[in-house]
Amino acid sequence: MRPLSRQEVRAIDRYAIEVLGIPGMVLMENAGRNVADVVERYLGGVAGEPIAVVAGAGNNGGDGFVAARHLGIRGAKVVTLLAAPSQKPAGDATANLEILRRLHHEIREVGSAQAARLSATLRQFAMIVDAVAGTGLRGTLQGDLATVVEQINAARSAVAAVDIPTGLDCDTGKAAGPAVRATMTVTFVARKKGFDSPGAAEYTGKVIVADIGIPAELVEKIAAGEK
Repeated sequence: MRPLSRQEVRAIDRYAIEVLGIPGMVLMENAGRNVADVVERYLGGVAGEPIAVVAGAGNNGGDGFVAARHLGIRGAKVVTLLAAPSQKPAGDATANLEILRRLHHEIREVGSAQAARLSATLRQFAMIVDAVAGTGLRGTLQGDLATVVEQINAARSAVAAVDIPTGLDCDTGKAAGPAVRATMTVTFVARKKGFDSPGAAEYTGKVIVADIGIPAELVEKIAAGEK
């Protein structure tokens, strides 16, 4: 499977939901569970392991919420750090955040005061899952989100990025500002176009491509603009 651009990723998601009828919740569930699988393999088991999921408000954050649930089910000591106001997540991300709440999962909101000293908290964890922002991000991170990314890097812990390291451009593989430097990136369907750019590997670390339930041959056709 060749690397995909931002536009192709969006086209594949739309086709899966609108034409194939795969609900967005199913795609998110598959994505998050794959992240949990990779983290479990990396750590050699997660029972009793402290893991932090740093999540934003979009679908990338929703994937992180699913990963947090599955890691918790497997016995990890998971804390979800919400790098957005709790009322901001929407759609499928909101649904998965609510599931975490009903499971009495530990969720901490990260405001400006907490963001500025987040690295000290993150150093306590065996793994950080970066689910702050995904392939839709363009331009330079600003404000608290930029601070959160800088603090993730300052923690110097192992990091698993969800789909793409936060702050890295999907198409260019460049970082206009702060970007997460991940140990590994669990990306979905195919590598992203920017991953092959010079210097991108400093941010992505090892790239693992995970299946979320869309046949590869169909992905190729959709990406090529075929019906």
